[in-house]
Amino acid sequence: MILKRALLLASFIFFGLLYSQATVTFTLPVVTLMDIEPAGNISLNFTAPTEAGNALVNPTPNTSKWINYTSAIAPGGLSRRITAAVNTVIQGISIRLQAAAASGAGGGILGTPSAQVILTTTPITIINGIGGAYTGNGANNGHQLTISVVPGVYSNLGAQTNTAVTIVYTITE
Repeated sequence: MILKRALLLASFIFFGLLYSQATVTFTLPVVTLMDIEPAGNISLNFTAPTEAGNALVNPTPNTSKWINYTSAIAPGGLSRRITAAVNTVIQGISIRLQAAAASGAGGGILGTPSAQVILTTTPITIINGIGGAYTGNGANNGHQLTISVVPGVYSNLGAQTNTAVTIVYTITE
């Protein structure tokens, strides 16, 4: 019994001498990044009717653009949201935007898209509830956007040629 205790004590001392520890520190920065993929402009052109009395033919909605983001929030920080607005409104035309649910290679607390919105010069939320997350990069990752244009009020329509409208996307808390 004494021999057992002596061996046990010796093993505690021996293994205690082999044990050490080190403190490791790391930094996880607050990150807020967003972009639209792929780069480049889109064109949405109405087609004139070929029969008197018919309405303009609306352009096919564009679904080529994707919102990608990376978000790391400070402890206790607010979730993030993405807003959209246009730099100018064209009289008689409604520019509609719909963000789809996130898909692709991402993970974390991805945002929730809102219903389809009509864009104005006032920012409107299109995705909210973004937590610590990333969507993956490039097309087919993140939230696919559907952008469409339709006549709003026909009495306000005026002929336009190559009128550029910029959609401004912002990620914020």
